[in-house]
Amino acid sequence: MANHKSALKRIRRNEAVRLRNKYYHKTMRNALKALRLETDKKAAQEQLPSVISMIDKLAKKNIIHSNKASNLKSKLTKHIAAL
Repeated sequence: MANHKSALKRIRRNEAVRLRNKYYHKTMRNALKALRLETDKKAAQEQLPSVISMIDKLAKKNIIHSNKASNLKSKLTKHIAAL
């Protein structure tokens, strides 16, 4: 157990940040799934910019790796083009 006041605060802070990152990551995965399940090309093209924006924000905050973000965006774009 931590002995210093600052260490206790850091433990609390880490937990709060972990839960926030988990929420953002899960929200992104749900958006990806919804986009992949979309069968209408026009609706999928309307959703794509918001999902790409979400992916970019997570990559910028280091919640996901930048290469993973690039791969996801590329695969989504190809998937929508093939609809």
